[in-house]
Amino acid sequence: MPMNSLPTAILAHMVAINNVPPPPLRNIPGLRLNRTINYDQLNALCHIRGLKSIRHSSLNLTAHNTFIKQYRQIFLPEKTTLPKISQLGEKRKFTGKTDEMIPQPEESHNIGVYVRQARGGPTLYEEERAAMKFIEFLAILKKVPIHRTIHEHNTVWRMLKKIPVLASQLSDEHLKILSKKVISETWIKGSTVIGDDGLYVILKGLARPRVKVLRSLTEDTDSINSSISRESLAFDAELIDSTLAELYLPSQELVLRKWSTFGSLEVDPETGVDATLHSVVTEDDCEILKIPAKEYEKLKLEKIKRENIRKLKLIHKCPFYENWPTLTIYDLVSLSEWKIFPPGHVLVESGSVISFVGFINSGYCNIYRNVVGLVRLRLNKVKKVKKLVYMGKLKEKESFGEISILLQDPFSCTIITGGEVEMMIIEDKDILGKSLDSVTKELMIQTAKPTFGHLTEEDVKNEYVQKVQEKEWKYFKNKTIKRTLQCNGVLPGFGKWDHYWPTIPRNLKDTLVSY
Repeated sequence: MPMNSLPTAILAHMVAINNVPPPPLRNIPGLRLNRTINYDQLNALCHIRGLKSIRHSSLNLTAHNTFIKQYRQIFLPEKTTLPKISQLGEKRKFTGKTDEMIPQPEESHNIGVYVRQARGGPTLYEEERAAMKFIEFLAILKKVPIHRTIHEHNTVWRMLKKIPVLASQLSDEHLKILSKKVISETWIKGSTVIGDDGLYVILKGLARPRVKVLRSLTEDTDSINSSISRESLAFDAELIDSTLAELYLPSQELVLRKWSTFGSLEVDPETGVDATLHSVVTEDDCEILKIPAKEYEKLKLEKIKRENIRKLKLIHKCPFYENWPTLTIYDLVSLSEWKIFPPGHVLVESGSVISFVGFINSGYCNIYRNVVGLVRLRLNKVKKVKKLVYMGKLKEKESFGEISILLQDPFSCTIITGGEVEMMIIEDKDILGKSLDSVTKELMIQTAKPTFGHLTEEDVKNEYVQKVQEKEWKYFKNKTIKRTLQCNGVLPGFGKWDHYWPTIPRNLKDTLVSY
């Protein structure tokens, strides 16, 4: 039997009995090391005292018994391996979204689920998903806005976009900014909520708006108290005169539910609006979302400030206003507004006074001048016709109309938009009225110039003649080329090396020339 097939412990014991010095087990040729054996413990067993003696003495027997009892220690205990977790589960991480926690829809035997799905209504799974998102929305609103994460801010923004009142009053950009400022307030049953400092949205619970009721003081006091107790315990009273009193009581007809709103985003409500429309009485413990009116006012002021800076830069880049002082330009900025004109829109016709001063921000406008031209008719007759001659264009960061409005001078040209043009305009009533001081008007007259006022009648006629000659030459050239090619049997587009037909068309057999 080969040596490497024997168990290591038995091999070591045989070496010790035959009084052979045990070599290091790792150096035995042909011996395969096993990973489950502790070779240090095996070497210690091989060097037990009395194990090498040939005589059958008591010391030899004791060493032999010790070896038999302790040889199990040379085997290392096996490690228990647990089943490996799949790689998909190891890579799965929590992203902060609630979609993973929402149970997936399962097959149901409830026919109501399929009827609702067939009619286009929300399924039970969608309702459960929406309910969990709403719970997450309420939990986020309880946090201070500065402690919310970017994901939580986006969640609040997406929920606010679903409220019709907010989506109709605010743009998407403004709503995103305000979503980072909103908070949630908890009101107990019977509380009176005054919504004069912002817009309030009921998220949970019921509330009734307060209405004004006139009561006569000449009536029996017991009847008045009984009517008040039947309607509500929360009321206010004001004396009008000695016989009448105003009572503010909860309405018995109107009920504000989830997503209902009250209050206003304006800091100063419009005059004539009843103040009772901005106050409610809670019927249950309510969660109410508050959008502060001051934050909305700051947002509007920031928007106006950005628009004014944009208008100021546009006027400063126009050639007539490059050297104007900034304070004077601010007088024009306060009177201006943005407007977009479609392509082909006639801004002003020749011979008329324009109604506004325009500052082009994007796009361009074509300039045309009127000229009387001759058109040939049959029998060697001609006819005079008014035509528009293209003379140039107004590009971005250019202005027009100042001289026409201030001096009431009709335009000598026609201005038509070449594409979609975004323009800042100032109406003539603002320039000629008291809104603009006389110093600014005089400065505008001195710096501005008539639009394409340098053109003379001779320039327009020469341009018209050149255009007509180019048109006639192009017509003559095309006609001559076509006549020459057709006389030689050559058709444009059907040259010798241009066609790749498998068969020659029947209508071209006679015109082809064989070489």
